[in-house]
Amino acid sequence: MSGKECFNVLEKIFKPKKQEKIEDIKGYTLKYGNIVENEEIVDEVLVSYFKAPRSYTTENMCEINTHGGNIVVKKILELCLKNGANLAEPGEFTKRAFLNGRIDLLQAESVIDVINSKSERELKTGIKQLEGILSKKIKEIKQEIMDVMVNVDVSIDYPEYDVEEVTDNQVLNMLNSVQEKLEKLEKSFDNGKIIKEGIKTAIIGKPNAGKSSLLNAILKEDRAIVTEYEGTTRDTIEEFVNIEGVPLKLVDTAGIRDAKDEVEKIGIAKSKEIAKEADLIIAIFDSSKELTAEDKEILDIIKNKKSIILLNKSDLNCILKENDERFTNISDNVLKISALEGNGLEELYELIAKMFSLNEINLDNDVIITNIRHKNLISKAIENVKEARKTIEENMPVDIVAIFIKNILEDLGNITGEFVTDDIINEIFSKFCLGK
Repeated sequence: MSGKECFNVLEKIFKPKKQEKIEDIKGYTLKYGNIVENEEIVDEVLVSYFKAPRSYTTENMCEINTHGGNIVVKKILELCLKNGANLAEPGEFTKRAFLNGRIDLLQAESVIDVINSKSERELKTGIKQLEGILSKKIKEIKQEIMDVMVNVDVSIDYPEYDVEEVTDNQVLNMLNSVQEKLEKLEKSFDNGKIIKEGIKTAIIGKPNAGKSSLLNAILKEDRAIVTEYEGTTRDTIEEFVNIEGVPLKLVDTAGIRDAKDEVEKIGIAKSKEIAKEADLIIAIFDSSKELTAEDKEILDIIKNKKSIILLNKSDLNCILKENDERFTNISDNVLKISALEGNGLEELYELIAKMFSLNEINLDNDVIITNIRHKNLISKAIENVKEARKTIEENMPVDIVAIFIKNILEDLGNITGEFVTDDIINEIFSKFCLGK
């Protein structure tokens, strides 16, 4: 519980073994006792006390550590509500921390990133955002703008002083510097998107080329059905696997062929659509057989896409070779593997890491954008930087320049929550679980 009245509610239902006045209990302490209803013990518990302003929300807080089990937890929750507490909205504790000024909006959003992280890299990025690394960078850029805005405001308020030429030079230098820093942040989203969302990878091939066997080999479990019969996979199967600490979202698709069955036709159409949207296509071919019309259609699909060609069934007599121009003309990445025996998988992982420069992402030193909201606002700020420079180059009055510079500050303030609207705040926190 959090809020001004939380200790009053607690006092009605908690009987500690050692009675003390609430003002005598120190923050960051535990007390042992019982939750009671009408003098009857509900459960034996430990209660943590956190006193304002030194708590997660900066308000008085307490946590009741009860025995596990739905019945006892539900009963204690009902007692809290019966005695004056209200059920929290999604993300309400973090929302209060933001509204009370303990963290900014950017840090608040990182809490949900930490909770939902699917890889160590995503977790590490979320923790660094929570610590305020991106907030600090945004603050530095804003301060650089504010240092120059002083002279801009002087030019507007006291036009009799001839400082406009000096101001224009200062503003142009500042805008160039700010644009360079913002564009670096904007570009970091390419890596940030990979860290957060993973690399969407479509596995395509004709029936029985080994798509499902490859998925099972990567996952080290029988996730997809593998049979000698064609057309077994009729819908997509999605799974996450970590490559170099980054999640790979693998999508096993229906085998591409001239199907007669309506359901299979739908699955094949879906396969082609997923291949269009994928960050990476792994096209798999049966190296023990000559290329067919279906294989050639697959090569057409991956043309001009980021792709890896796998010549599967290397444990059999191979007809297809890695230096075959039909492959090398389409992709620079051709590998021999045996999905059945697991041969060539390490080379595949190394190739993916190299293609997406995963080893070059330095989470210790680089500030990385992982949130599309932040990226869009940074892009908007860059546009306002360009507009501000354009007004100076066109010799427009300094108060017009000031409008665009203030827009940059507003864009950056929307990232950290200084100018953000209630609707955006409510939308952000609606994605949280009740416990945060």
